[in-house]
Amino acid sequence: MSGDEGSTRDLTPTELFRTIADLTEKPVGERCDFCRMPLPADPVMYTRNGADYHFCTAACRDELARTDRVFTEYHGFRRMIPEIEPLDRHLPQGIPRNSFVLVAEQSGSRGDALGAELLWRTLERDEPAVIVTFTEPPISLIQRFLDLDWNVLPALSMDQLRIVDCFTTRMDDPRRFERRLNDWNRHLDRIAAPQTVRVNDPTDPAEVRNKLDNTLEDLEMVDRGIVHIDSLTEFGTLVQPVQAYDFVKDIRADVCKGRFVPVFGGGTVTSEDIEFPHDLGYVLDGIVELGLSDSIVKDTLLRRIRVKKMNGVMVITEWTAYEFTRGRGAIAFDPIEQMGDRDQE
Repeated sequence: MSGDEGSTRDLTPTELFRTIADLTEKPVGERCDFCRMPLPADPVMYTRNGADYHFCTAACRDELARTDRVFTEYHGFRRMIPEIEPLDRHLPQGIPRNSFVLVAEQSGSRGDALGAELLWRTLERDEPAVIVTFTEPPISLIQRFLDLDWNVLPALSMDQLRIVDCFTTRMDDPRRFERRLNDWNRHLDRIAAPQTVRVNDPTDPAEVRNKLDNTLEDLEMVDRGIVHIDSLTEFGTLVQPVQAYDFVKDIRADVCKGRFVPVFGGGTVTSEDIEFPHDLGYVLDGIVELGLSDSIVKDTLLRRIRVKKMNGVMVITEWTAYEFTRGRGAIAFDPIEQMGDRDQE
């Protein structure tokens, strides 16, 4: 906007946030030839093979001489790009890899599909992925991917996708469940079984943490891959409140901060009351909200998403309408604009 009062106008939320994004992405001058951080006024010099190099500290100069490698890009704790359209437009700088993110979903907003897409995009980047399931057996999780036209069977066979199963042992008779499988589900079960880690007592947070940690260690997940916990809400019904809070804090410390592996945990919004895990905002690194609205189009519930919080990066906090499609995943759209386009046809 111009300083001339006669030329000012109201910005829409999207225009405002894009303007801020443009300002924050301006170059900041010369950077260290090792760590890529901005150089101080008096940099450390180093000449090698007739070329001059500039470093912000002697430690960076010495590390380059020792490793003969440089960081091609600096992001603090390295970031991941979700590659999910509605999330990417809200997070232009990505998500820090040391983040614990709560996906707070209103019933019907398809948080399960968002979790599946987070995992699928990770697999597409040739990174490992782990899902901790409290609400469904492994074959149901696999079928969800296949329903969206994402074939995870190769990832399972190549040990790229692991399932920490906290559901099956809660059945009265797991063997009876297995006997009732049809041929297709039995086929899926045979593929998933080698990559499934069964938790014997999901009411024991220590066992869940240990099984998850062993899985991450086995997959050598440090600074790569993601973990998705399908329902922190369900986990909270199995244990005492103090145990639930400690579980989230321990996973955040050990996995996110210790391994630089982001964790996305689902949490269903069941009431207006602030309860676990929604009262952990002071601990969580990020909060993504999925909701339903009937105020945009008459007599129609539309799914909406916004990023309420994400530490360390810029966040565009407006609501965006979205829907899931086979093969493409979550698609953002403007319902008012879509209706206008149809009226003109």
